[in-house]
Amino acid sequence: MNHLLWPFAAFLVPVILGLVVFQLDSFDPAPYPAKQPSQKSPPPPPAPSSNARMLHGSERIGVGRLWGPEDIAYDPKTGVIYTGCVDGWVKRVTVNESSAADSVVEDWVNTGGRPLGLALGLHGEVLVADADIGLLNVTADGRVELLADEAEGVKFKLTDAVGLAEDGVLYFTDASWKYSLNDFISDFLEGRPYGRLLCYDPNTKQTKVLVKDLFFANGVVVSPDQKFVVFCETPLRRCKRLFIKGEGKGDIDVFIENLPGMPDNIRYDGEGLFWIAFVSDYTLEWKLAQKHPLMRMVLGVMVKYGVRPEMERNGGAFAVDLEGNPVAHYHDRHSMLVSTGIKIRDHLYFGFVTSNFMLRLNLTQNPAVQTGN
Repeated sequence: MNHLLWPFAAFLVPVILGLVVFQLDSFDPAPYPAKQPSQKSPPPPPAPSSNARMLHGSERIGVGRLWGPEDIAYDPKTGVIYTGCVDGWVKRVTVNESSAADSVVEDWVNTGGRPLGLALGLHGEVLVADADIGLLNVTADGRVELLADEAEGVKFKLTDAVGLAEDGVLYFTDASWKYSLNDFISDFLEGRPYGRLLCYDPNTKQTKVLVKDLFFANGVVVSPDQKFVVFCETPLRRCKRLFIKGEGKGDIDVFIENLPGMPDNIRYDGEGLFWIAFVSDYTLEWKLAQKHPLMRMVLGVMVKYGVRPEMERNGGAFAVDLEGNPVAHYHDRHSMLVSTGIKIRDHLYFGFVTSNFMLRLNLTQNPAVQTGN
């Protein structure tokens, strides 16, 4: 068999086998929207520069100490990096600039859940979107405080990402009010909008739902001018924008769509660029699954019984300017489930959903080059 057909065959065979049992299950996927509503046309062009071998020249940090370092928050005052891991620990990492392998990893605070999105607070605290518990505040001395775990009478099921505005208001996502993190793939396969964008005001201690009916609401970032919030919808490969100040306050539009990958967290680098992490390319397998609810039904049954074909590859980070125009794309066909890309000085740091390390890449030594598009 042609080696190019192997990935598809590996995907197709278990799908066919799944047909044997799917009729016995009640899992009922919905068609994804045929057209993604947008005021932007045509789709964005490819990034004008690219590094398709980001693993080449990269360095691993905290191997065996950082299990599933999903998000990364950097404190420029102390030089410390915070990341949340699958074992519940929010860890502090002091990077050795000359040798990443010699970086120091410290167990700081255990939330008792699964810390995903992180943001630095205004007074030394760390804000945590904990998938299992809710929105948390971790004080500088390590005390964990629950800020919110429900809104409009609906409990959070998968608190995902958090961003902080200069006025102290927290913007965050509940990726799905139906599925927990352990079942997140079922949210993708069902194809219904269970996600929400919310905000928490520390002055009033009130939590509000700002946008509902989102498809797996993911990464959140507040713009540097504090006028809008960008948030991602992973399966639809788009990021939307909610205006929080000015004449258009409350308006929502599409910031960027038809992305070449499936977005996770989004970070601002302080230099005019947002970095959107891609857990995967928009692979043929995902394209077919989204198009055909029957295929997702079969996959849903397979997942229920502990079997799922590998559908993700070529993860990385995609840089766009403040208007959502593509600038650069760092990726690698051997990389997948990249959850965060954040630029810190001369390096691009990557977090992962399942890997047991963080990654960093020196952008000066390994730049993205013109693609010729």
